[in-house]
Formats: sequence, structure tokens, C-alpha cells
Amino acid sequence: MGTAASGAEPFSADGGPVGVLVLHGFTGSVQTVRGWAEHLAGAGLTVRAPLLAGHGATWQELSRTGWTDWYSSAELAFADLRKRCEKVFVTGISMGGCLALRLAETQGPAVSGLVVVNPSLAGDNPLIPFAPALKYVIKAIPSIGGDIKKEGAQETAVKRTPLASVATLPKMWRTTVAELAAVTQPLIVYRSTEDHVVGPKSMKALMAALPGAEVRPLGNSYHVATLDNDAPEIFDGTLAFIREHSE
Repeated sequence: MGTAASGAEPFSADGGPVGVLVLHGFTGSVQTVRGWAEHLAGAGLTVRAPLLAGHGATWQELSRTGWTDWYSSAELAFADLRKRCEKVFVTGISMGGCLALRLAETQGPAVSGLVVVNPSLAGDNPLIPFAPALKYVIKAIPSIGGDIKKEGAQETAVKRTPLASVATLPKMWRTTVAELAAVTQPLIVYRSTEDHVVGPKSMKALMAALPGAEVRPLGNSYHVATLDNDAPEIFDGTLAFIREHSE
């Protein structure tokens, strides 16, 4: 197993009786959400930001994992928070947003609320359905990481995107979208007005199932909004939301 890059390692902070799970996205690492997690921990919350299976090192290591492995990483961290906290909120960006919604579906009232940023729920790239076959011919494609508007900001993502892992994404999306209507917890969706990674199909799927979801547009960020210009808005908004729903 490879060693996680500096800043990519898991984040953990023990605080009060309210817990928050913070989930990074596909090919990214905890570095993508570390500022988010630290902001919440600084307010006295108990926070876990796990490094999802296969992430944080090489694309070859990531290629040996799929969506059920990443979900298991999220589920283990959630279970840890449940043991320690009276209430647990789940947050995530991109694929982490999809995993957050899946946890809300499977854990029901054990999840007190959700904040998702540019959640990935569908594939806009027409080649994705062919990934299960293409993975035998092409091992990896250029990285999808680093879609950030803010000058000088960088994301620690794997250098290439393994098709073996991409091939598992459609099952994750279908499984999650099929039960989205079961998500009754309070929910905020942050959505960048310009996103070069997650296209419009994801928001269409979410709004079709959850038409009452509160969507907050991010006008000055690309996909990795937690490292972008609108990050303070996400961090402060998440904290206010958790406080509102944990009284």
C-alpha cells in the first residue's frame, strides 16, 4: 500500500457531542476538504475526514479499488462518529457528495443532515459506459483533478485516472439515484455555476428526486470549490446549517 502524500492523510478531531463526516472526491484526497474539516473542528465539532480506500497515493493503487471500497471507508468513519456523538452530519464534495447521499439512504435518521458540494450522480462523458471494456486496453487517462478557478490553488490528486475505477462509478450513481427520494434529512447543495468535471446531469437527477432541495450557487469557483474562491462561504454555511439543525 502506498504512502499518502503530505496533506492527503486522514483528519480527525474530537470535540463536542455533534459530529461531522467530511468526504473527499474521486481521485482526490483529504487535502481537498482539509480546510473544511478544520473549520468545523475549530468550532468545537467532532470531525472525521477519512482517506477513502485507494486514494492519496498512486493511480495504480486506486485502480485496485471501486465504489464499494470507497463507501466502506465512509461507512467506517460514520460508525466511529455514531459511537461518540449524539448527532452526526455528513458532508462531501463530488463523489464524496454521492457517498454522503448514499449514507443518508442507508442510515436513515442516524444522519442528522447533509451538505454536498458539486455532487456527482451521473456521467456526462459518453465514454464512461464503455469503461468496463476500455480498461483492458487503456489503463488510465489524464487526471480529472485540479479544476480550480482561484489562482495558485492546487489539488493533491492522483496523476492519472484509472479506468478500472471509473468503470465502477455508473453502479454507484444508479444505486444512489434509485433511492434519492428516501433522503428526508435537511439538505444543502452547493453548486458551482461553472464546473468542468461534473456536468448538468447530476443536478437534474438530484432535483428530479428531491425538488425541494436548497441549492446555493457558487459564482466564483470551479469544481473543487472547497479549495476555491467560494470556500469560506461553504465553510461558514455548513457550520451555520449544523448549528441550526443540532439544537
